[in-house]
Amino acid sequence: MPEINAALLQKIEDTVLSSLPRCADVPALREMMLYSLESGGKRVRPRLCLMFCAAAGGDPANALHFAAAVEYVHTYSLIHDDLPCMDNDDFRRGKPSSHVRFGEANALLAGDALLTHAFYLAAEAAVRGEVRAEDAVRAVSELSDLAGANGMVGGQVIDLAAEGGDVPGDTLFTMDRLKTGALIRCACLLGCIAADAEIEQIDAAETYADNLGVAFQIVDDILDVTADSATLGKPVGSDEKNGKNTYVSLLGLDGAGREAEDYTNKALAALDVFGERAEDLKRFTAALLERKK
Repeated sequence: MPEINAALLQKIEDTVLSSLPRCADVPALREMMLYSLESGGKRVRPRLCLMFCAAAGGDPANALHFAAAVEYVHTYSLIHDDLPCMDNDDFRRGKPSSHVRFGEANALLAGDALLTHAFYLAAEAAVRGEVRAEDAVRAVSELSDLAGANGMVGGQVIDLAAEGGDVPGDTLFTMDRLKTGALIRCACLLGCIAADAEIEQIDAAETYADNLGVAFQIVDDILDVTADSATLGKPVGSDEKNGKNTYVSLLGLDGAGREAEDYTNKALAALDVFGERAEDLKRFTAALLERKK
């Protein structure tokens, strides 16, 4: 069966970085886009995309452009999150944020360009013969929905509205299910689409993603309080600085840790439908719970 080995992980990196538009008339725009794509992220979402393709019995190489598309959307969201009108963070993964390096207006445009190009990449998967045309259409539909008003952007609006106030647990859950979880769900679904997965497998991928998305955000909240700033790549305590409500502020460190473990276990249980093909995915999921940055 196909495995997510080191060579394929390198293909993720190669595809993400080589898929930028040439920007022959505006080379500075390509430089700005590349700056954020090269900032040393964990590539969690593209890895999940390929892993679900493999778990569903497909060739993960056929999901590479879907994976890159999701990473482009994720990168755009980080650029915009850091803007002064949003979280106003000057650093991202140990580097000056895009707006610090290139100016606020240019950062906004670089994010816009990455988002737009993501849909080109999803369609390009069909042009290159990696997937059928109808599968590329499904992928674009999912990406549009889960990155937009019904997903990540909707979660960001809730996040901004909640700053500085007491937020009940159900609102926090909804916010994180949309802001963080929706794009994780998208990555998992696009991997399944590339593999022509069965309905039972798609349902399991959605259950997995919904639970992992919450667990992932809880661990992020914990790290914002506990991690070393050099390891985290930005000042510790930025959530508190911005008046954000988090699982740590709601449940305390110990309570948040228990919740993260519980949601991770629910995500792992959903993978049973994939049998032995999900072993690599299970190891990766468990490692996300223990990550330090």
